[in-house]
Amino acid sequence: MTEAFFEQEAEDRFVPTGHTQGPWEPGFQHGGPPAALLGRTIGSIDDRDDMQVARITFEILAPVPIEPLDVAARVVRPGRRVQLVQASLSTEKQEVMRATAWRIRTTELDLPEGAAAPPPDTPEDGVPPDALFEVGADQSYLHAMEWRFVVGGFVRPGPAVAWVRMRHPLIAGEPISPLTRAVIAVDSGSGISANLDLAEWLFINPDLTVYLHRLPAGDWIRMASSSVYQPNGIGLADTLISDPGGDIGRSLQSLLVAPRR
Repeated sequence: MTEAFFEQEAEDRFVPTGHTQGPWEPGFQHGGPPAALLGRTIGSIDDRDDMQVARITFEILAPVPIEPLDVAARVVRPGRRVQLVQASLSTEKQEVMRATAWRIRTTELDLPEGAAAPPPDTPEDGVPPDALFEVGADQSYLHAMEWRFVVGGFVRPGPAVAWVRMRHPLIAGEPISPLTRAVIAVDSGSGISANLDLAEWLFINPDLTVYLHRLPAGDWIRMASSSVYQPNGIGLADTLISDPGGDIGRSLQSLLVAPRR
């Protein structure tokens, strides 16, 4: 069993493992691993150590199957201080996910004391979930991540606060980047903060936008998530993202809400 989310078959071709399995439908990935694969590509393009992804938006064009994926990327708007970058994931049949990101140059500033947010609670304050979504597989994304809930849980409706970290690398034999740690986690914001009975309702996010004013330090990512739904069938999931040192950004997911029957 490969202890990674993906195996690299060629320079721009990746084969997902069972660790990418999502909870909704057999044979399809959770949104976190393919988003992290796109984030990895965007974070490394143009080889600029002084550039950081400040905003990245993922468009989920189709359910992402557990089959080989080709990744492509390009710099749309080059620049010394800001860059616009695009990347996409495709199967042999179609493009399944696309990402657009603004990268901003980094520097050292002497900010006034108190400008940064204070540290939050810690992973040690949380507890493992009392239950996971049933995925019908021995391997899955939910099992490949370590979870510690401070508030709520997978089967507890309402807002949630959870610490999460990867049990395996994204790519076999490759170190995990800070951007990867953040992106692979936050697509779960709508799932941990669900207000509806998962047996009765669907809430599908066709997109994910992540804002990062700082890249995470360490292994753990904290998500403080809440979801709202409207009678018109549209919802929104909002997640405050932190690491043990304090807040690092925010993510948003638009939601299509519908009964399962």
